[in-house]
Amino acid sequence: MHDPTIAIVGAGLGGLTLARVLHVHGLAATIYELDDSPDARTQGGMLDIHADDGQLALRAAGLYDGFRARVHRGGEATRVLDRHGVVHLDEPDDGDGDRPEIDRGHLRQLLLDSLPAGTIRWGHKVTAAAPLGDGRHELSLSDGSTVVTDLLVGADGAWSRIRPLVSDAVPHYSGVSFVEIDLHVADQKHTAADQKHTGADQEHAGPAAVVGAGMLFALGPGRGFLAHRETDDSLHVYAALRKPQDWAAGAGFGDPARAKAVLLEEFSGWAPELRGLISEADGPLVPRVINALPIGHRWDRVPGVTLIGDAAHLMSPFAGAGANLALFDGAELGRAIVDHPGDPEAALAAYEQPMFARSEDAAAEAAAGLEICFRDDAPHGLLTMFAGGGPA
Repeated sequence: MHDPTIAIVGAGLGGLTLARVLHVHGLAATIYELDDSPDARTQGGMLDIHADDGQLALRAAGLYDGFRARVHRGGEATRVLDRHGVVHLDEPDDGDGDRPEIDRGHLRQLLLDSLPAGTIRWGHKVTAAAPLGDGRHELSLSDGSTVVTDLLVGADGAWSRIRPLVSDAVPHYSGVSFVEIDLHVADQKHTAADQKHTGADQEHAGPAAVVGAGMLFALGPGRGFLAHRETDDSLHVYAALRKPQDWAAGAGFGDPARAKAVLLEEFSGWAPELRGLISEADGPLVPRVINALPIGHRWDRVPGVTLIGDAAHLMSPFAGAGANLALFDGAELGRAIVDHPGDPEAALAAYEQPMFARSEDAAAEAAAGLEICFRDDAPHGLLTMFAGGGPA
């Protein structure tokens, strides 16, 4: 029996890992990606790659050493503050942690460089997918062409065009919105306090010191800051707020000055050093609505098609699981295809059932983490979790 033709929709971490694991085992796949090039969009901030899933995936892909060479040394440092700027936790990165940080763009480039030329069809947006019978599907592309494939994998994220082939589920609003903020060259521009913009009447720490060397959680009831120091010495900040889903649309985020004023008002009464994460922002403030699929999202086996990553189990980022699950999904599906030569249905069944279980656990953890981070006694629930006490 011939090897099945394999089409992967989406060149994110999951789709790239799947293609790489298949390539390692001598199997070809084609990735259809709507972006015109690898550099069409920025790739977001830092990722902590977990020992029990993301790192296993990179080992399966033969890329673990390359990953370790790109790890952000010191990036596992963690600080937890309350809204008054009181430091409740300040842990340095001593090199013994099992969740090393890496820039998402660097990880994606590692995967891109590991694939044969021509694996990815850039600028090939999938506009529709239709079953043909016997597990085969036809993809319609934005240039008017079509492709027929024996095995179709939706790796195309939150608003997947492949998901409707297996499920009627759609993402729903989590109740929390982010505003994405960047502060560039932090150790040159953002070390001293900007008292003029924060309203401080005494000296306080600047953003570089507030965030520290790794990750910052500064939390209060219904809102807070999540921030990372990046490998290029920038600070990548998310201001998080419990707001109606349409809040950002009416808040004037198209105008950076107005956006700063709106956001500073939302954090009125917070410590001036935390408000500095807003007032010293470089460039636009970008709102992000945080959506999730239902916890326990699953589907009955549909011949010839499956989903990986956010297409299968979109969740909020409060378990740090999204990228790790995408990597692991890609590796596990690749292994299942290799282990069931000539039998795509057996491969997909072997992949899906464990995936459903692990993603349900992670989605439940993410939903609980969101509630804990912004409840009335924040940040104390998070501190209890970090101390090993679980959700409190």
